[in-house]
Amino acid sequence: MRNRTLPDRGFQIRTPRLLLRATTVDDAPRLAEILSNWNVTRMLRMALWPVTERAIERWVEDHQGEWDSGSAFRFAVERQGVVVGQVDVDDIEGDAGDLGYWFDEAAWGQGFAGEAAAAATHFALNTLQLAGLYAGHAADNPASGKVLRRLGFEFVEDALKYSRPEGRDMPWRMYRMIRPST
Repeated sequence: MRNRTLPDRGFQIRTPRLLLRATTVDDAPRLAEILSNWNVTRMLRMALWPVTERAIERWVEDHQGEWDSGSAFRFAVERQGVVVGQVDVDDIEGDAGDLGYWFDEAAWGQGFAGEAAAAATHFALNTLQLAGLYAGHAADNPASGKVLRRLGFEFVEDALKYSRPEGRDMPWRMYRMIRPST
């Protein structure tokens, strides 16, 4: 990432219903609980399966270094003080990064993914000043594609991508967003 001023880990984003804050090791039990649901994890390309709390702790321990280096910004998403999911901008190289999000199945269908993803997209394009974002979703998860299109992402291609939870290549739909010039 080029020379930018990065927000510290105390940085938070408030939306009408959600709080996005940097993940901490204290979040690991709740994140593991959410990811232990196969309906959630099967939609994620690189999620660990089976999930263990210790594996999630180790993963979250890496988040501070990613944040400090500017390579990834992972936010726990809270609703009324309870973590309901995660949204992140990761794989940041140069002026682009990837947007990702996942939520507890009990939170599906309530607009939280769109609300959190919109906040993270604004953060990436305006705070980090990235020129573009990429995102994708499992082909059998059209709700995620609807979220991305509502945010202004444009469909790029269908591709086969390796899924760690499935242990094989899976159909994936790829999108991108280029920051509008001002």
